[in-house]
Amino acid sequence: MEEMNLRNYAYLGDAVWELFIREQTVRQTDNAKRLHAITTDKVKAAYQAEMLHFMEEHLTEEEKELARRGRNLPIPVGRRQMQTEYRQATAFEVLIGYWHEHDKERLCEIVKFLPLKWQ
Repeated sequence: MEEMNLRNYAYLGDAVWELFIREQTVRQTDNAKRLHAITTDKVKAAYQAEMLHFMEEHLTEEEKELARRGRNLPIPVGRRQMQTEYRQATAFEVLIGYWHEHDKERLCEIVKFLPLKWQ
């Protein structure tokens, strides 16, 4: 099986995470403005970095290495002011994308114990 590069896993992970969050938020409210507020709060870099921190103790050594490699990807110039947070979020997206592509069962397992708080 040919693997994608880490940027592509992050790109895919970003989309998968946003879809997951949207699927959850539509169960929270019918108000479009509220849907948007809840969704954007959960897909921003700060929240993804927080979720990575929470899940780190549950990662295998292989997954930790994948996250480390994701954190070390070059940062776009416009994101440099929030470099640490952006790197953490990228690592989170790499993991989500990797699991989506190779181990959906593991993805479901991880998502179940994330402390998702709905406002």
